[in-house]
Amino acid sequence: MQRLYDFLRRHPMWVDGFWALVLLGISGVSAANIHRVPNHHGSPGAALAVSVVLCAVVALRRRMPEQMLLLAAATGVAQLVLDVQTTPADFALLVIVYTVAADGARWASRFALAGGLCAATLAQIRWPQDDASPLGNVAVAVFTTVPFVLAWVLGDSIRTRRAYFAQLEERAARLEKEREAQAKVAVAAERARIARELHDVVAHNVSVMVVQADGAAYVLDAAPDQAKKALETISSTGRQALAEMRRLLGVLRTGEPQESGEYVPQPDVDQIEEMVERCRASGLPVDFRIEGTPRPLPSGVELTAYRIVQEALTNTRKHGGPDAGASVRLVYFDDGLGLLVEDDGKGAPHELYEEGGADGRGHGLIGMRERVGMVGGTLDAGPRPGGGFRISALLPLKQAH
Repeated sequence: MQRLYDFLRRHPMWVDGFWALVLLGISGVSAANIHRVPNHHGSPGAALAVSVVLCAVVALRRRMPEQMLLLAAATGVAQLVLDVQTTPADFALLVIVYTVAADGARWASRFALAGGLCAATLAQIRWPQDDASPLGNVAVAVFTTVPFVLAWVLGDSIRTRRAYFAQLEERAARLEKEREAQAKVAVAAERARIARELHDVVAHNVSVMVVQADGAAYVLDAAPDQAKKALETISSTGRQALAEMRRLLGVLRTGEPQESGEYVPQPDVDQIEEMVERCRASGLPVDFRIEGTPRPLPSGVELTAYRIVQEALTNTRKHGGPDAGASVRLVYFDDGLGLLVEDDGKGAPHELYEEGGADGRGHGLIGMRERVGMVGGTLDAGPRPGGGFRISALLPLKQAH
């Protein structure tokens, strides 16, 4: 049945043609027996010809609604002139009135309404009820006018409804495109900011290498052990700088202003506790714990961990409500750093986290995912059962070269 329904929706003229044939059959039977109806006007041939034309109106109403309306109106006038009393095929007049009200041009819709209001009255004047009083004939005319009015109102309502849904679809499509464009802009801006921060990390590593190299050259003869230690530091720092550089090359930075004083030392994991203390001083209760054995981390991982906690606590303070509290867990695994930031706020829907940012420039979870992806980690974020929000991230300590 569903396939049949879909087929009929794709071929509406087949449906109209079927009903036109049914109407033609009924009208043909009526025309053949017209002489048996007492006091009936019109010849069988004229009635059959009128029926054929009106059935053609039904069959072609979707393809040429305005033309079929004019054809139906001309056929109705011919009926009056030829004295062909109403037949079952006159049902096509109701159909065409509905069709042009729903799909036709505005002038055709108004013309159909006017014709529908006049059709029943003209028919009653041309063929009045012999056994009815003048008031009765007026009542019959009014009663037979109602279907035309209802057909027009139904068609016009369908037109209005279709226009409304088309407007909603257009608006939804436009908003979707705007949202995609904003998301792309947000991702580009966030990547540019990450690139700027990673630039500082690499610059710091290179500076360390230069200082260690100068120190090693100075003490090479007097203290070989110190020189060897400095060379080992240069080697490890260089590898870390290369790893950061490989990730940096994947980030596009175009059109950024390079203002003086823009670059500043970047935060690390050790400063998370200071940030938590500032949040507590501002009135946000935060439970902070470190599990496992702390160890040196790649600079990119430290920066990512700090920014994730900063984003999460800022969102809690903005959207969590007046009585919200948060907890921060840093877990050192053998091969990774785990982060778990939770809050119990009641007024922080998911969309706000998508749109908010820690400093007003990022887009919340979009920025977090970009940061975590830069270091090859994973991020899981979503509402908590019973209220609040949870952000969980795993940052690998060993990244692929």
